[in-house]
Amino acid sequence: MTTATVTAPLCRNFINGRWVESRSGQTLERRNPANLQEVTSVAPLSTREEVREAIAAAKAAFPAWRDKPAPVRGKILARAAALMEKQKDALARTLCREEGKTLKESLVEVQRSINILEFTAGEGRRMGGETIPSETAKNIAYTIKQPLGVVGAITPWNFPVAIPVWKAAPALVAGNTVVLKPAELTPECAAKVVEIFAEAGAPAGVLNMVLGAGEEVGDELLRDPEVRAISFTGSNEVGSLIYSLAARQMKKCQCEMGGKNPVVVLRDADLALATQSVVLGAFGSSGQRCTATSRVVVEEAIADRFVQMIVEQTRKLKVGNGLDPDVDVGPLVDEQQLKTVLRYLEIGKKEARLLHGGVRIAGGDYENGYFVAPTVFDHVPWDSTIAQEEIFGPVLSVIRVPNFEEALRVANSVKYGLSSSIYTNDARKIFEFIDRIETGMTHVNAPTVASEAQIPFGGMKATGVGLREMGRVAIDFYTELKAVYIDYAPPKG
Repeated sequence: MTTATVTAPLCRNFINGRWVESRSGQTLERRNPANLQEVTSVAPLSTREEVREAIAAAKAAFPAWRDKPAPVRGKILARAAALMEKQKDALARTLCREEGKTLKESLVEVQRSINILEFTAGEGRRMGGETIPSETAKNIAYTIKQPLGVVGAITPWNFPVAIPVWKAAPALVAGNTVVLKPAELTPECAAKVVEIFAEAGAPAGVLNMVLGAGEEVGDELLRDPEVRAISFTGSNEVGSLIYSLAARQMKKCQCEMGGKNPVVVLRDADLALATQSVVLGAFGSSGQRCTATSRVVVEEAIADRFVQMIVEQTRKLKVGNGLDPDVDVGPLVDEQQLKTVLRYLEIGKKEARLLHGGVRIAGGDYENGYFVAPTVFDHVPWDSTIAQEEIFGPVLSVIRVPNFEEALRVANSVKYGLSSSIYTNDARKIFEFIDRIETGMTHVNAPTVASEAQIPFGGMKATGVGLREMGRVAIDFYTELKAVYIDYAPPKG
């Protein structure tokens, strides 16, 4: 490893309204994946005892926070949105340096976080139940939503600003207190999010953050009986473990995991539009997002022309340091992810026809980064490894099919079910696709990666368990529904 050119400050935990250094004595150094000479942060590997301190602070803060009117809680989120707007450029640059996204993509992520805060702030004024007709005379029946208590949020590195926001915001506006465990690779982004909430007026103990490894910090959140719910985004391997451990303790659990998202392109599609969307979906964020377009299922009648257009567009993409405004594709996040993607590239070369990329880019400006060329494989068998397993890198598999029915079967042939898209002008096939595709989100003539703050986010099958995130339904996971019966004219005894 090359010698660092920058000495980064030590990141700290945030417990009970104070920034505190971990007592563990163990740290993890994080380097810019586009420039390994730059240390972006040094973060502690905190202890279980420190997690318990954060949980205790959250428990102590809960009664007063629960009793604060929901519209007042919402105002704090609105202030957080305004603060994030002011810090948008600086926060995007931090995200770019720490995670590797391009600056353009980082700005989009921060704006999405602002949108989520603005929308969720309004939920403080909308978080009602419903009145329901009773079969008994002189009786009023209605429902109310009440907070759970202390909730744990375990977030990934690929959206290190947006995902902590979209978990913390609905949890807080619903009246819960939160302990956040962010990914080890992106501690500085998480710290800046927490700092914004604190500056917006979140009382001490309402939002806490403990940095460290999942095996210690995450596991303690799972096992502590004071934590009433866990919201997790990450890999299927970890998510299935979290789900099983939470079930044993009767904790509420929400897991958003992998994706292997298909775009179906039919013979009557607007190929220019489909090409633009597929390239964006496959190679944006270096393919490191759960909604990335990893498979394109195309009718054979137009496949040759469409694939040629995809390759031509892919060749125009510039790979490099995301701080360069001309760069389209940044680096992979770390050496581990690089090794994973390179392994899948070698598998793909044996399973399909490589048309572009397929290699690590090294030398010159690329020497000190984890850069992989955007890769296109053609004639990919639908049941091959690269067509079935999540790669989480800039790799697109083209699968050729004879007709719509086979396209739909192939699209549904994976264990995941997050996002999908179809490009066609045939109304019958559009609505049949919407009915039969096994994904939690689907798009018509639009990329798989599109999502909005006010619309539910989540998947089916192995992608997700538990209630959806974002939109109005996000509150449901963080609340209990209580039914109330009021007999206002009881019989006189």
